Amino acid sequence: MRKVRVCVAQYSVPEDYEEAIAKADIFCKIAWRLDAKVLLLPELFEGHYFCQDEDYKNFDRAETIKSSETLDHFREIAKQYDIVIPVSFFERAGNCYYNSVATIDTNGKIVGLYRKSHIPTGECYEEKFYFTPGNTGFVAPKTAYGRIGTAICWDQWFPETARGLALAGAEMMLFPTAIGSEPVLPRDSRDHWRNVMIGHAAANMMPVMAANRVGTEKGKKGEMTFYGSSFIADWTGKIVQQAGRDEETALVHEFDLDEIFEERRNWGVFRDRRTDLYKALLSNGKEED
Repeated sequence: MRKVRVCVAQYSVPEDYEEAIAKADIFCKIAWRLDAKVLLLPELFEGHYFCQDEDYKNFDRAETIKSSETLDHFREIAKQYDIVIPVSFFERAGNCYYNSVATIDTNGKIVGLYRKSHIPTGECYEEKFYFTPGNTGFVAPKTAYGRIGTAICWDQWFPETARGLALAGAEMMLFPTAIGSEPVLPRDSRDHWRNVMIGHAAANMMPVMAANRVGTEKGKKGEMTFYGSSFIADWTGKIVQQAGRDEETALVHEFDLDEIFEERRNWGVFRDRRTDLYKALLSNGKEED
């Protein structure tokens, strides 16, 4: 048996960098006290969600993976608490900028790097202004507590992301997130957001976790209210832990990865795939007659 206790952190993120890191540290300590071995923090938790506005000055927030103060800090935290932490950060690599996650193992080593594949655009979500589409593909690095597949926010709406992570060997899927009010499409997307991801859990037969932020953050032209609702779903898509829309909390649940592997193997979902029929997935669909 490989029983792993996972933790999902949901909280409001301060704008000041030092305060933001200190607040993330609080949840790292909470996870440790709860005996969690994998901790998921929200997307871009180094400060406010700056993608509300197009501002060239925000590029100064980015760091390279080799000289990142944020990653160096959490490498020490991971060692201190014997915990795996996928760290969301704004990455600069050469002349390109990425929305990235570095997976830090319990020994403090970075064992995987993922760059967000699907980049959204729209009022308050101006990510195409900042981020180059990721070039890492879907990865599931091996850690002390299983193979962890991580993708980022808008990625979670695409079934290809989840299947790509599963085929890369993931045993659980983690989605750091920053989502809330939709100024262009004024509707509440919370339930739709959840349903897509619990479908990933059920279709791929592995746990799925999402960590969102809460609170209202003001931009230059408007503001966004993040709706929280972070959750942990089991391998059938059943939500086993969930947070409210505005509370700061840490969700914890334990999974037996070996037991889930047997269920996934015995069900035959991956055995019966028909890759010879899936070429249509490489196109944008058939044009109208």
